Amino acid sequence: MTTLPTDLLRTFVTVLELGGITAASARIQRSQPAVTLQIQRLEALVGKPLLLRQGRTVSATDDGRILLRYARDILALNDAAIARLSRQPLAGTVRLGIPNEFASSFLPEILGRFAQRHPDLAIEVKCALSTELLKAFHDRALDLVFALHARPPGASAPSWSEPVAWVISPQHRPHLRRPLPLIVAPEGCVYRQRIEAVLQEERIPSRVLYSSPSFGGIRAGVAAGLGVTVLAESIIPSELIRLSDSRRLPPLEPVHVQVHHDAGNASAAVRALAGYMAEHLASRRPGQSAG
Repeated sequence: MTTLPTDLLRTFVTVLELGGITAASARIQRSQPAVTLQIQRLEALVGKPLLLRQGRTVSATDDGRILLRYARDILALNDAAIARLSRQPLAGTVRLGIPNEFASSFLPEILGRFAQRHPDLAIEVKCALSTELLKAFHDRALDLVFALHARPPGASAPSWSEPVAWVISPQHRPHLRRPLPLIVAPEGCVYRQRIEAVLQEERIPSRVLYSSPSFGGIRAGVAAGLGVTVLAESIIPSELIRLSDSRRLPPLEPVHVQVHHDAGNASAAVRALAGYMAEHLASRRPGQSAG
């Protein structure tokens, strides 16, 4: 029976996550020919091509996507077994990037529970727009990033969809005004992109009445009745409500959350936190609804 070596699987996962042989070779500190040889050995073992090469970028074939799912499971089990047998607690520092709205809602609760299990592990949290977090991740300034995407991301990392909704204060009706008053984050925000696209498509006049880079600022503006915003349903604060009257504002497509980390070379602490947070963030229940 054929055995798939974990070092080949780690290289395979890294190449797909970084999108190319060059980036993967720098990350795993092997020459490009050595990385290419490892991929060729893996393809020879499974008897199928695993990568599609387009210039310097690569993507997975259909068989490659199948193997990618198994590779992650195999590596996770391997690392879990080693960690359990070595009986070494998680330690060190994880540099975590997460969007403001997650950090201001239930992140402290989730991180608090994780920290109780692993008291020797330090977590440095950076909160910003997803575009800024992804840049920091690619610059290797962050180890782990949860980022919002307007479109479904590829299969290179765990991801899930987040239903989004128009959000207002229950004491005010700003959604009835025209032009529609908007409360948004600065340019580059996925929610803002979603708002502007759907309003333009539906030809609904609007204007940005209030802009804030922080979730707290947006939350306060909506609570004061200054305007409407769009949020993932799972993070709608208790003092705000979801507008379900589709006659007033058009429905919205979901946003997508993806976990970004170097699965092939990440430390045990990074992998543990990534799995823990993905499980708990994806299981959040949506917020309240209002007509």
